[in-house]
Amino acid sequence: MSSSARPRLLLVGGGGGLVGRAVLEEFAPDWTIRSIHRHPVRREQELGVEWRSGDAAGIDDWRAALEGVDTVINLAWYRQGPDRRFRRLADGLLRLVRDSETAGVRRWIQLSVPDAPESLERGLPYLARKREVDRAVASSSLSYAIVRPTMLFGPNDKLLTVMLRTIARYRRFPMFGDGAYHLSPLAVEDLARILRREVTRKDRHTVTAGGPRRWVYRELTDELFRVLGRPARYFRLSPRGSVRLAALLEALGSSLLYAYEVEWLLSDRLGLAPYEGLDRPLATVEPFLETQAARWRRARPGG
Repeated sequence: MSSSARPRLLLVGGGGGLVGRAVLEEFAPDWTIRSIHRHPVRREQELGVEWRSGDAAGIDDWRAALEGVDTVINLAWYRQGPDRRFRRLADGLLRLVRDSETAGVRRWIQLSVPDAPESLERGLPYLARKREVDRAVASSSLSYAIVRPTMLFGPNDKLLTVMLRTIARYRRFPMFGDGAYHLSPLAVEDLARILRREVTRKDRHTVTAGGPRRWVYRELTDELFRVLGRPARYFRLSPRGSVRLAALLEALGSSLLYAYEVEWLLSDRLGLAPYEGLDRPLATVEPFLETQAARWRRARPGG
């Protein structure tokens, strides 16, 4: 396919993060990609991506960025911060939705998040502002998919890789509450495949996306110990104590775990059903854990 015949994608949020890198690898072979974010990324340069410097929160007029674009995939969001930070980003994305309606965009993909406890949905800027953008997409004239994946895993992710590293270093791990809640980990490469499939659809809908297995949390953490060749050892915390510990770490400047993430985990809303309709099965988490554990063992011989 010649470059002029390729469909054109506007990627908002860039190719430097966990999801962005996977999206680049999935779409770059047969799409022309224009990427909007603040700093250049080497992999984008290697793949011939057109990078335009910009902060989604500060773009007042998106028409130049949307010129010739068939599809928008929005990955832009923050993990933490004050309301004013999320409000600025949400306002920028709302402008993008409005400009997309008049620019002839064929399909809009909004990366969102699963349901959370009502107290977080109402009171947490991370969620309340994201839902504003979700609603704007859903009420627009655009053909859209709002994709709401569960916990993602992949190289250098912020959860399973961090959990493995913590267990390898300290030989113990906190257990939040009774550990009887659920997770259904989804490979980031599978999320990219899901986004590609959703790009080709025509229906206007919101879809959740879980991985192939719904794990009990304490069984998943036991598996982390197993792949490291260590007995499962926990220090146990009450649900309230778990949230307080995360809040203390957050107050001390740690970005490893936020209090709202613990509360969300404890609410048992992250064990989503597997996404269906892909051309090959979703990846299971066990091979990823084995690979990551082997790398850690090589890095710390006799550790």
